[in-house]
Amino acid sequence: MNIYSLASPLLFQFDAETSHDFTLKSLKTAARLGVLKLYPEPPVCQPRQVMGITFPNPVGLAAGLDKNAAVIDGMAALGFGFIEVGTVTPRPQPGNPKPRLFRVRDAQGIVNRFGFNNFGVDNLIENVKAAKYKGVLGINIGKNFDTPMENAVDDYLICMRKVYAHASYITVNISSPNTKNLRALQEKEALSHLLATLKLEQTKLAETHGKYVPITLKIAPDLEQEQINEIADLLMEHKIDGVIATNTTLARDMVQGMEHADEAGGLSGAPVRAKSTLVIQQLSQRLQGELPIIGVGGILSGADAVEKIAAGADLVQIYSGLIYKGPKLVHDICRALG
Repeated sequence: MNIYSLASPLLFQFDAETSHDFTLKSLKTAARLGVLKLYPEPPVCQPRQVMGITFPNPVGLAAGLDKNAAVIDGMAALGFGFIEVGTVTPRPQPGNPKPRLFRVRDAQGIVNRFGFNNFGVDNLIENVKAAKYKGVLGINIGKNFDTPMENAVDDYLICMRKVYAHASYITVNISSPNTKNLRALQEKEALSHLLATLKLEQTKLAETHGKYVPITLKIAPDLEQEQINEIADLLMEHKIDGVIATNTTLARDMVQGMEHADEAGGLSGAPVRAKSTLVIQQLSQRLQGELPIIGVGGILSGADAVEKIAAGADLVQIYSGLIYKGPKLVHDICRALG
C-alpha cells in the first residue's frame, strides 16, 4: 500500500504551507527514529557520471523543498540519487508574507512566492554537518532581498565561500521570480560579470580546499531563444560546469480560470513541463554537449522524465511532482530511465 496515497487527501485539506511544514517535520522525525529504514529499497538505476561526480541514479530533489537542509536524511531515504538544498542566503530572512504557497489542483501545479525564506547560510551548514547522508549534495545559493543589485555578486561570494567545503556542487540561483529584480542577473552583461567572478573564486577555493566543486547555474523558463543562446555562450565562455533548466514560470496561459491561478509568484508542476522541456532542447542545441543540463519542471511521471532526457538533459530533479505523486515517483522515474 502506498502510504502517501492515503495521507495526501488529508494533507490537501490544509493550507499548502501548513501541509508542507508538517510533512517536512514528520519526515525529519521519522528519519531520527529510524522508521524510514522500513521504506522500500532504493530504486535500481544506472549510475551517471556528470560534472566529474558519480550520481547513483539520475533522479534528484530540486532546491526549494528543503531550504535549510533540515531534512536531508529523511529525503535521502526516499531513494533520490542526489539532493539539492536551499536556496540559502548570507543572512536569515523571513521571506514574503503568508499565504505564499498555493495549489493549482486542477492542473497539478503549485504557485509559490516564498521569497527565499531561510535561516541563513551558517544555519544550513550546521544542518549539513549534522546529517548522516554522505551522497551527492547540491547547495543552492542566492542573494538577500535587501542587498542592492549592484552588490548581488558579494552575496553569492559569501555563500559560495561558506558552503564550498560541504557541497558536491553549488547552484547559483538567478532565476527565482520572487526576489525583486533577481532575474536581471540573467542579462548578458550582468551575467558575464557574475560568472567571471564566481569562476575566479572557484579556482581559489579549489586550491584552498584541495578539491574541485562544480558550479551550476539555474535559469528561468521565461526566456526567448536569443537569451538562451546568450546564456549558453556565456556558460561555455566562463567554463561553468552545468546548467539547471528550469525554475518556475510567471506565465499563466496554461492555467487560466483555475483556482489560485492568478496568485503572484512562480508556477511549477505540470503546467511548466512544456516550457521547461523547450528551454532544455534549445540549450542542448546551443551547448552541443559542452556542459551538462539538469532538467527540472513538471516531471510527474516516468514518461515526463524520459521527455527531459530526450530533449538533452543528463539528470532530472523533482519538486511539485513529489507533492502530487509522493515518493513512489522517484522509483517510477528510475524504472523509466533504466
